[in-house]
Amino acid sequence: MLKIYLAGPDVFRPDAAAYGERLKALCAEYGFEGLFPLDNRLPEAIAEPHQQAIWLYRANLRMLAEADVVLANLASFRGSEPDSGTCFEVGYAAALGKPLYGYLPDAGSYVERMRRKYPEWLGEQPGRDRDGNVLEAFGLPLNLMLAVPTQIVSGGPREALELLRQDLQPAE
Repeated sequence: MLKIYLAGPDVFRPDAAAYGERLKALCAEYGFEGLFPLDNRLPEAIAEPHQQAIWLYRANLRMLAEADVVLANLASFRGSEPDSGTCFEVGYAAALGKPLYGYLPDAGSYVERMRRKYPEWLGEQPGRDRDGNVLEAFGLPLNLMLAVPTQIVSGGPREALELLRQDLQPAE
């Protein structure tokens, strides 16, 4: 059974454990096994926060290595960009040669999405943000370092799983 690491800021939701179970159940509908980071149970003996962080980091890396595919929630989180931990996980999985699938709730290029969702970040000069920095203009939904290696769909995890299932179908 294909194992899918479920990356994303969903671990920070108030209902994170229940949401993770729903994501895993959705994976099971498609015949996949979902691996949710909160499945890693922190040992009670590790009480110091920094040591807890180290343990969780290593446990998540082991889970990523065990996975066959990564499915990432790349929606904006605490700003206009995806969660930094999710970005790391996607990059790590790319380095391991894992297939990457991601989802965004809205379609469009990075600039189009910025214009719709975060107009306050746009500058007066076209193609630049309010600080004068260049906005990527490749027509991709996110920074090229995420968008090039990742199959990104507009929608949610179900739409990404549909694409994964299609990709797994033998060519006729």
